[in-house]
Amino acid sequence: MAASLPDAGPAAADSGAASERNRYADLLRTTAIGLVVLGHWLLTSISDRGGRLTGGSAMADIGWSGWGTLAFQVMPVFFLVGGYANALSWTRHRSGGATWADWVRHRAVRLLRPTTLFVAVIVIAVGACGLAGADPAELALAGWGVALQLWFLPVYLLLIALTPALLRAHRRWGLAVPAVLALAAAGVDAGVLGARLAGLGYANYLLVWGTMHQWGFAWQDGTLTRRRWRPWALAASGALALGALLAWGPFPVNMVGTTGGGVNNTIPPSVALLAFAAVQSGLLLAAEPALSGLLARGGRLWRGVRWLNDRVLTVFLWHMVPAVVVALALYPSGLLPQPAPGSAQWWALRPAWIAALAIVLAPAAIWLARFERPLGRLARFERPLRRTSRSVLAPALTALGVAAAGVALTRFAVFGFAPGGTIPVAAVAGYAGGVALILLAGLPPRPPRARAAPASPAPAAADPAASAPATPAPATPAPASPGADRPGGGLSVQAVLGPSSPAAPVTAPPDPPRPARPAGTGS
Repeated sequence: MAASLPDAGPAAADSGAASERNRYADLLRTTAIGLVVLGHWLLTSISDRGGRLTGGSAMADIGWSGWGTLAFQVMPVFFLVGGYANALSWTRHRSGGATWADWVRHRAVRLLRPTTLFVAVIVIAVGACGLAGADPAELALAGWGVALQLWFLPVYLLLIALTPALLRAHRRWGLAVPAVLALAAAGVDAGVLGARLAGLGYANYLLVWGTMHQWGFAWQDGTLTRRRWRPWALAASGALALGALLAWGPFPVNMVGTTGGGVNNTIPPSVALLAFAAVQSGLLLAAEPALSGLLARGGRLWRGVRWLNDRVLTVFLWHMVPAVVVALALYPSGLLPQPAPGSAQWWALRPAWIAALAIVLAPAAIWLARFERPLGRLARFERPLRRTSRSVLAPALTALGVAAAGVALTRFAVFGFAPGGTIPVAAVAGYAGGVALILLAGLPPRPPRARAAPASPAPAAADPAASAPATPAPATPAPASPGADRPGGGLSVQAVLGPSSPAAPVTAPPDPPRPARPAGTGS
């Protein structure tokens, strides 16, 4: 969701230098996270009844809330931007020699770095509250409330792992790939609603969100935007399909859940949600040229987008924690009234409620970012692993780690961090093990141990006289050569040793040497 949110990030788009970034993609990501946070804060209803906190969604008490979800359902934007970022990142790293395991580990660590801090803090807080004697029911509700948004992470991790294969399919078949995925999603809904095959519906977590991810591929390489009419065609086809499904199908207009126990458009995601996403994505891509021009000027708008983009996943993970903190601080003390959800007074107090949550979240997000960095340094992606015995295991370790972390995050999202008022030990252990495997896959290979050189055979016995170091013979005075009595004159080597004598070290004269003259021996 950095990726890195995903990029996260829909950590930040892994785009390198600022000049290479798609600023519009960053704007979409930060705007989407703002709407997610605002929607959750606006429609979350927490109250204190007899000293016990209760809570849930206020949508059941607001008759028109289903139509309001058309403005607040922005998760398709995260998958659209995530597909763009993943295509860009994999293309660049692959051209640099990265393998599947290298790249998946890199992207997973960017996503799990802030997530690991979040999981650790919440688990420690649950344990401390349990030891302090907190009510198990209240603890279970709080643990579930702060984990609602985690469903996104396992789905996105799966799409990261499949990106190389899906991108290869996109480059071969283009827009036919998301078309086939959409048809498969419609078939799954037919099986769920017609044949009552409830378990089949979970395939749509991949098919529906994966279709939006493929649109991100088509955005990144221009397939979907090179011709200006294509985004409009996507929006128009989505609008026609959505209208038909809402008018003649069993699907409600509510795009974030259900208020009446009927068909749910998000759990699992339905083809109606996919049609809505087509409208949303098409309109946003059609608006790119105009809004990109504003962002290209820089200024405060771009600086604000860039600052928020670096913290988008942290905000996404932690934004429900302030709701629990503020409710515990203000409701039991009576500082904040508790009118009936959906009433005029309830709406009048919503701005104060949202402001209180923002005051808690903003400094917390800035402060928490410093604690996310050490894990990132452990697995910094510098270069592909070398082909050694360790790197052969990297794909298996990476796949197992991503799977274990994804399953654990799914359990957190479904059951919360304190089911029954206790820490889910198996889920925590599974998540920790998954992260450890991903990091282990990135460890540099050990250098091969140096082998001891074999002992060389003993040399054959030699004549002691021959093997003894040569001792220079005493110099025999020779007739002085002409000029030897002059300053700077000296004796030549041949004059001292003779032409047939073995070479021996000769001490240089103290004066600067001058060319020696032959002493009647030849040279």
